[in-house]
Amino acid sequence: MPQTDINHADIRTRFIFDDMPVRGLHVRLENVWEHIAGQKHYPAAIRRALGELLAAGALLSSNLKNEGTLIVQVQGQGRLKMLVVEATSDNTVRATARWDEAADIRDDESLTDLLGSNSVFVLTHQPKDAEPWQGVVPLEGDNIAQMLMNYIKRSEQLDTHIVLSASDHVSGGLLVQRLPEEELDTESWELISTLTQTLTPEELTTLDAQHVLYRLYHETPPRIFDPESIEFACTCSHGKVSDMLLMLGGEEVGGIVAEQGSIQIDCDFCHTKYVFDETDVNALFGGDVVGIVRRNFAVVHGRIVEITVKFYVAYFLIFRDKRKRYPKPRLLTLLQNFVI
Repeated sequence: MPQTDINHADIRTRFIFDDMPVRGLHVRLENVWEHIAGQKHYPAAIRRALGELLAAGALLSSNLKNEGTLIVQVQGQGRLKMLVVEATSDNTVRATARWDEAADIRDDESLTDLLGSNSVFVLTHQPKDAEPWQGVVPLEGDNIAQMLMNYIKRSEQLDTHIVLSASDHVSGGLLVQRLPEEELDTESWELISTLTQTLTPEELTTLDAQHVLYRLYHETPPRIFDPESIEFACTCSHGKVSDMLLMLGGEEVGGIVAEQGSIQIDCDFCHTKYVFDETDVNALFGGDVVGIVRRNFAVVHGRIVEITVKFYVAYFLIFRDKRKRYPKPRLLTLLQNFVI
């Protein structure tokens, strides 16, 4: 499983305002984002949206109280089918996107246009030793940040402001949130929220946490905690792919191997290739599943050939009068009728 080196540029920084119940997070991912963005030839509009969702996943996963994984997805029915980010309690992330690669996508295409109608936001929490939890809501907003703010407001009833940005080289995000169960006057929250809104996408991708927080809140400086390193790590494995093949079943997998010689699975996150040949598949299923498929095919194929020969014999016996010209039946039509 490929994994990038830890780099000081790939960090998440927590901060809190001592004089008001507001907490915040800043994340800046450089090497991690370049590694993810380099996995595929993403159109600029999709690459930008994926980078913003990556920063959002790194921000939201900071709230994981137990070992586990947070999966953030945006699913659509348009040219963009899915954006997905997985972030773990071990401070690792991975991300990918799926889209119609034959479609024309402009660099300035909006996310809502790419997703089409009936798009949804899906948040899944998978604890290591507990049942997973999932929330699914219709998307509300024109960008990833607005969608997340609306989701948090609806699900957690917490005032939150999020700013996200992604360039070709950096994915960045900033989150400020009112602490639950503590009173905060409206004026103070509006001040923090207004200041946060002045942060530009360029500042978010070019400045580190210290400079961003000073630029925004130097009149009411927050207390800044030690930064946490974020890494890219993929959780794919030979064992997980084997489990997936077992779920497909011996007949299905054996049929592919009988036809193609092997079956190859590519990880959509890190592009590690897993190849299973006939020996691997038979060992996985504990029997000669490929041979069984071949023998079954030979039996069926033999029956079709036998019926075809008998048909043509009957055809020439019935229409052996050479003075008449009858159209010769097409083999494809014959086989279709036989199947029906």
